[in-house]
Amino acid sequence: MDRFFTGFGAGLMFLAVAAGAFGAHGLRDYFSRYPELAGTYDTAVRYHMIHALALFIVAWAGQKWAISFVNWAGYLFLAGIFIFSGSLYLLVLTRVRWLGAITPLGGLAFLAGWLLLVLAMWRAT
Repeated sequence: MDRFFTGFGAGLMFLAVAAGAFGAHGLRDYFSRYPELAGTYDTAVRYHMIHALALFIVAWAGQKWAISFVNWAGYLFLAGIFIFSGSLYLLVLTRVRWLGAITPLGGLAFLAGWLLLVLAMWRAT
């Protein structure tokens, strides 16, 4: 599983950097028309990047502690990136406000993933 999470982490980091560059350069005119959406986009990129990095932590922890909680944490981080950041990216690009109602589910996935990493560490000691 360490290769799985390392691969996804690297791929999602690539996409996070690309999304950040797209927001800074490709969406400059768009954000001048809709300045209230720039912060939302920045939040999506920030959480995307942080949790793509978290997948590297999951890969490392999976080698150190062979506990299923570690893998579940990784799956929850993946789900969180797609649900939290994905819904915010879509909200910004489509301006469909109801997509913001989905975003907290991704936040809950992030929280659950971090909690499972803590539990994995405790169970491994």
